[in-house]
Amino acid sequence: MKAVYKRELGAYFHSMIGSVCVAFMLAAVGLYFMVYNLYQGAPGFASALVSAIYLFIVVIPLLTMRSVAEDRKNKTDHLLLTAPVSVTGVVLGKFFAMVTVFAAPCVLYCLCPLIMKLASGSGGVVYFKSDYATLLAFLLLGCLYISIGLLISSLTENQIIAAVATVGVLVLLYLWDGILNFLPTTAGGNLVGMILVVLLLALLLYSLTSSYVAAAAVAVVGIVALGVCYFIAPDLFASLLPNVLGAFSLNTVLTSFATDYVFDVGGLLLYLSLTFLMLFLTVQMIQRRRWN
Repeated sequence: MKAVYKRELGAYFHSMIGSVCVAFMLAAVGLYFMVYNLYQGAPGFASALVSAIYLFIVVIPLLTMRSVAEDRKNKTDHLLLTAPVSVTGVVLGKFFAMVTVFAAPCVLYCLCPLIMKLASGSGGVVYFKSDYATLLAFLLLGCLYISIGLLISSLTENQIIAAVATVGVLVLLYLWDGILNFLPTTAGGNLVGMILVVLLLALLLYSLTSSYVAAAAVAVVGIVALGVCYFIAPDLFASLLPNVLGAFSLNTVLTSFATDYVFDVGGLLLYLSLTFLMLFLTVQMIQRRRWN
């Protein structure tokens, strides 16, 4: 894993992608920091981080589009898969290399609250706990998005397709809260929505296992279970789909750190668990191609 990590990290800065991503992140957050905190005098650096959350849509696809897709296109993935390192080690090496590039500007962000304290003098108010807690959530959210981009990159050998697909997923997650407002609230509408979710899960299972039987079994059992529950207690399905999908509102966790001054442990665990899930799925996709 260490060799893969060094190779990937060096590749990012030799190709200028790493330097461009670091520079863009510093410029975007630095601009909000200057306007909000230094010019307008807002005491919380966390507001600058929340305002610059859109930079994930630009930076993450640049980092992840070549991670696996380039190896597949150049056929160098065969060397990695036959090297004396596990597939998990290869995936983690690539993942930690991208996290290192992403974390580099985040380390410099740690100076911003200190600059605010120096600029405001002894009587100034700076929310150090909130700012650094928000920065931690910002970093973990970036790690989650990197794992999503890594999974998408493992599905194709075309870097452009990987980048565009990652942008699409990140835009969807960015607009997640607004989209939930358009979901049906009636019991019947939520039943249909939950059936679609079950079918998507069955499709994902098929893509991982190539087993029609397992995918069909999950689909049939899930649909029958939903039908039985709807027949017994239809009132439980009212607003069920928005409530279920609302639990995966990733931006809300970051906002709770910044504006509500709440250290959301559950939100951080959500980031970490989803990151682990995305990495696990990436390993399974590569393992499947390896044995095929």
